[in-house]
Amino acid sequence: MRKILSILLLVIAFYSCQKSQENTDETLVEKPNSSVEKSHRLKTKVRFSFKDSIADWETYRNLDDFIGRFDRVSSNEILSNALELEELVRKMKDTVKPRFLMSPAVYARINVLYNESLRLSDMILIPAITSEEVHDQTDKVLKAFSSLNAKINTVLRKKRFEESIDFNADFIGIDTTKIDSVSRKTIRERQLQKQDEL
Repeated sequence: MRKILSILLLVIAFYSCQKSQENTDETLVEKPNSSVEKSHRLKTKVRFSFKDSIADWETYRNLDDFIGRFDRVSSNEILSNALELEELVRKMKDTVKPRFLMSPAVYARINVLYNESLRLSDMILIPAITSEEVHDQTDKVLKAFSSLNAKINTVLRKKRFEESIDFNADFIGIDTTKIDSVSRKTIRERQLQKQDEL
C-alpha cells in the first residue's frame, strides 16, 4: 500500500511540474500591448498625375516618405518616431509652398496636421498612456495628412480644368466680378500671354 501511495504521489508531482512549465511557456509567448503591431492606412494620397506639380516641394516629399513608415507599427515605434514626425510637419508648415497652394484652406489643413503631430509627440511624456490611445492619435495624424492630400488634389484638378478652358470673357458677357480669385488670376494670365504673343 505504501508503494502505491508513493507512486501516486510521484505521478501527481510529475503532472503538477509539467503544468507549471506549460504556464511559464505561455507567459513568454505573450507580447506586451505596446509591442503589438497595428496597421494604419493613409486614405488619400496625391494623385500620381499631380506628383510633378509638387515635385519641388521637398518638405512635403520628406513628410510623405516618413509617413510611409506608419503602415504597420507598434505604439513603441510610433512614440519613438513622434518627435521626428513633429519636426518634419513643422518644417513643411514653415517652408514656402508652391504658389498655387498658398490659400487659407491649405494652411488650415497644414495647421491641423501640425496640431495632431504635436499631440502625438506629447504622448511621449505621459507615463500612463495606453497603446490604444497612441494608435488612435496616429490615425488622427494620418486623417489630417489625407485631408491635406485631398485638398492638393482638388486644387490641382481645378487648376488643370481652368488651363484647359480657353475663352474670352468680353464676348460671352460673363460678369468677371463674380469669378473667384483663382479663376480671375488665370484669366488675366492668359490675356497677358496672348498680348505678349501678338
